[in-house]
Formats: sequence, C-alpha cells, structure tokens
Amino acid sequence: MSSISIIGLGGMGRAIAARAVEGGHAVEVIGRDAAKAKDLAAALGGGATAGTFGTAPAGDIVILAVPHAGAVPVVAQYGNALADKVIIDITNPMKADASGLTTTDGTSAAQQIAKAAPASAHVVKAFNTVFGHVLAPGRSLDVLLAGDDARAKASVSAFIESLGLRPLDAGGLEMAHWLEGTGLLMVSLARHGVGDFNFALGVSNLG
Repeated sequence: MSSISIIGLGGMGRAIAARAVEGGHAVEVIGRDAAKAKDLAAALGGGATAGTFGTAPAGDIVILAVPHAGAVPVVAQYGNALADKVIIDITNPMKADASGLTTTDGTSAAQQIAKAAPASAHVVKAFNTVFGHVLAPGRSLDVLLAGDDARAKASVSAFIESLGLRPLDAGGLEMAHWLEGTGLLMVSLARHGVGDFNFALGVSNLG
C-alpha cells in the first residue's frame, strides 16, 4: 500500500481520501483550516491523519485537490518539501461559465504545476475526468491519466487499481491539455446531452 497526502478538503479530495482509506492506504489530509482537516481525518477513520499546511507532506504520493487557480501557488509555497514526490494533479482549468479552458493551446494546468514543482518531483494528471460524487465506494470507473515519468505513472496506476478503479494511460504530460478539455466536455454534456452530473466517462474494448 502507498502513503497518500491529499492537499485540499473539498468534495473531490474527500472522495479520493475515502476510497484510499478503504483501500488500506495511510492517508494524510491537509488544508489551510487545521480544524477542518482534523475533523475530516476523524470522519475518515482508518488511521487517517491531519497534516500541517505548508510543511513536508508525509505521503509518497501527493494529491493536489485544490482549485486550479490555487494549484501553482500552493506548489510554489511547498517548494522543496515536494522533492521526490509523485504529484497527482486533479484540477480542471475551466472558465467560470465553463465556456472554455483558462489555459492556452499547447499547455495545461498539469504542465504549469510541473514547472513550479522541484525537478525531482513528477507530476501525473489523473482523476480530473471523474466527478467526485460518483467516486462512491464500490463503483468501478475508468480513470484517465497522463505523465512523462514511467515510474510515477506506474505508481499512480497501482494506486488507482487499489481503489477498485481502472487506470488508462493517455500518454505523456502534453496530453494533460486534452484530458482537461475532456473535463470541460463532461461539464457541457452534463448541462446539455446527459442532463445531469450522475454519469462517468469510460472506455469499452470492442475487440
């Protein structure tokens, strides 16, 4: 099992934390509000702990579960405390009205985070194409991921599998731009063709 630190106390961070605890991982939750972090750790059970925001995360895998606008500043604030960590970026850089991405063609939130992180850290894009509320324990879902470091992707894939989910490697970190576009597409589908957010994106092998 892995040791996991989750920075962010929102719905997505809580959902991943719950499945990670269920999967037997050592889970640390971190937020600017220390009291809320302690409350979440207590609610999660399974030995989950509350870390201190800004200090070195305990986990080998650090999940950035903060709003996109705050992701790079958080990584910059942590600085060398993230050295040698595998960083999972789950953010979706959408405009407030979900009419497009806030990033430009040829880049992505994940690539911006990678530039801000220590050179020895490895960023993997994952979980941004899964709505937090559908991550309820017991559901088998596909999780698309992208990254440049093979060992980091293998570590993240193993973590995803331990949650009862299926990892699907989309390629290098340059593909994060398209994964983030897929997150935007899902919001648009929810508002139009599907009509609600109670769905998941998956891949079927017809071979």
